[in-house]
Formats: sequence, structure tokens, C-alpha cells
Amino acid sequence: MPTTPWLSRPYHRQWLRDQAESLFAFYGNRSFNPAGGFFELTAIGGPIRPQNPVRGIHSTARMVHCFAIASLLGRPGSDPIVDHGMHYLWNNHRDAERGGYFWAVDDDGAADKGRKQGYGHAFVLLAASSAKLVGHPLADKVIADVTEVIETRFWNKQHGAIDEEFNADWSVISPYHGQNSNMHLTEALMAAFEATGEREYLTKAEQIADLIIRRSAGANGFRVAEHFDANWNVDHNYNGDPMFRPAGTTPGHALEWSRLVLQLWALGGKKHAWMPDAAEALFREAVTLGWDQQRGGLYYTLDWNNVPDQRHKLWWPMAEGIGAAAFLGAHRPSEFHETWYRNIWDVIARYHLDHVNGAWHEQLTETMLPAYSLFAGKGDIYHALQACLIPLYPAEGSVTKGIIESLKG
Repeated sequence: MPTTPWLSRPYHRQWLRDQAESLFAFYGNRSFNPAGGFFELTAIGGPIRPQNPVRGIHSTARMVHCFAIASLLGRPGSDPIVDHGMHYLWNNHRDAERGGYFWAVDDDGAADKGRKQGYGHAFVLLAASSAKLVGHPLADKVIADVTEVIETRFWNKQHGAIDEEFNADWSVISPYHGQNSNMHLTEALMAAFEATGEREYLTKAEQIADLIIRRSAGANGFRVAEHFDANWNVDHNYNGDPMFRPAGTTPGHALEWSRLVLQLWALGGKKHAWMPDAAEALFREAVTLGWDQQRGGLYYTLDWNNVPDQRHKLWWPMAEGIGAAAFLGAHRPSEFHETWYRNIWDVIARYHLDHVNGAWHEQLTETMLPAYSLFAGKGDIYHALQACLIPLYPAEGSVTKGIIESLKG
């Protein structure tokens, strides 16, 4: 094993804290939209659309979650951002008439035909759970509301996972099922369990992981299938939105699941023996198949023959690789995991960190140059921030849990 893991080195730990602070500084005040919600930002940090921007619910909720983390850390100016986002979720994203939360809204109300997606509801639960930990007065109300919606509208007891999306009136849009929404719900359910102590949240998370990872990915060499039909059979031919539903497999999601499965194993009392082995297999497959051996970085997608399909490199798979490597380094320490923790940070530091304007380049070409075909600028703090903070806390739960326990002394 390389001598002295990076996470045992005070300089590296301080470097991570410094990177987290630079992200808070870049996104905090610049993203704040006085008219409600948050702006997505250009590459240099200005609003992409200053007048009447569309606010995606995941962006609103992620800002709440991340600045709740900042509040727990004691960063001044964080609580007003949490408050701003929570009120926008409750007063603007929520459908007060028919229930649920709109995927996107603008100054005139629901946008994007008023769709309601499981992916978005997962992030509402995550945001409200994090807001509860900093004592926000709306947190309990939002947790109760979105939990009821997930249970009565999205949760499919037959399969142990959620259905994907509905129109504003709750009519079904399609029979499609996706792992991405369920993966993020797994994270949110763990956060809700930590915030409330209610075991049912954890039970649902375990059911989702069993379906998507133990059974489905386990049967495919621990390649994570993205797309499924009405009966949760893998749809190998699906090709949808290139950002949220690309064809083939996505190595970044295997890395994300690697960390989430280990986190779920730890929170659940380490009783599911298959989880650590699955986490290791997911990580190894992702970096072995998805890494560009010539230039570095992770290809965005592979086809089912493991050939790179969308060959550009995005920031979020790299961020998730850091979280997975840190958790594996804690629970399954090895030279392999330590080496990859360093490899991924080396590429992030050289290519993804924007040393001129701040924050991270969200998209790179195959040859590692900044690009904007999928993402217009720098719209998201969530993945990068968690990459900086997850390694700093015990690999026994979420970042928020780790911060709170560290304050107990």
C-alpha cells in the first residue's frame, strides 16, 4: 500500500476543506435569486438566465442540502440560503392543489408541463431532512408531505422501488422505470432515517438496493443498468435524454452506488453481508471499464459491449469516485483503493478545477478541454462539495451525520 494514506495527512485534509470553502463561496451569494429559488451559473459565475429562469427542483433542493451542511459547519451566511430554498420548495415547487412537487417552475408557475418526477421528490426529501438538522421551521412539514407523496404516488410495493414520473394530474406518463431516481431516493431515505430515526426509511432504501444492485447489477457483472420496462426488466435498447437518461451504462452511477451501498450497510447495522462485496465490485468494474487509460478521466457512458459511447468526461462521476474510494478505503483498505483515490483527485485537480474563475468545469472533452454541450455553465454545487467533505468524516453515514457527531466531542 502507498505509504501513509492521503486521508491521514493533515495537509490533504486541509486542502479538502479549502476546496469545500471555495465552492461555498462561488455558489452561495451568486446563485441567490431575489425573486425566489436559485440561478444556474455561467462558467464565470453569472446567472445563465437573469430574467425569469426555470428553476429545476433538484437544483433548488441541492442548494438547501449543501448549505445546510455549511450551516452545520458554522459557515456564516448559510442559514438564509437554506431558508430561501425551503420556502421556494414549499410555496412554488409544491402543487398545493393536487399534491406533489413540480419538476420545474418559473415566475409564472409550473413549467415543463407540470411534470412530477421521482428524481425530484427524492431531492425534496434530502433537502428537508438536511434542513431539519439545522432546525428549519418548515422541515418537519416538508418531510411529512413529501414522504406521504412518495408512499402514495410513487412507491411500488410489488417491486420495492418507485415509479418514475407523472403528469400534473397524476396520470402516468410512460411505463419506464429508471435506476437514477431510485438511487437518489436511496440517499434521501438514508438522510431521512438519520434525521427522524424512523426505520421505515431505511427499509425502503434496502429494498431499492436489493433490486437494483444485488439482483440486477449482480446478474450483469456489477454493471449498473440504467433503464427498465414496466416489470423492471432491463431495457438494453433505451436511449433517452443524454443528460438524465443516456443509452448504455454510466460508470459514474456504479461509483455512486458503491458509496451508497456501503453507507447503507453501515447505517443498517452491517447485517447485509452482500453489500461490501458489491461495493468493491461496482468500484472495480467502473474504474476498469470506464477510465480513459491514455488521458485520464471517466467516460460518461459505455455501450453494453463496454465500448465508450459518450466519450466526454463529466465532473460528477469523478466526484462520486472520490466518495466511493474514501468509503472503501475505510471499510476495505487496500493499495488499489488508495491508488484510485489519488488518481481521481490528481485528474480533478489538473483538469476539473477552474483555477481562474472558481468551482469545477462540469464537462470536459475526451481530450480534457472545457466543453458545454450538456451543461451551459456551472449549475451545481452538490457533487463536488460532497467529494470534498465525505472523505473528512467517518464512513458510517452521511456528511451531516458525521459533522453532528464530530461536534459532540
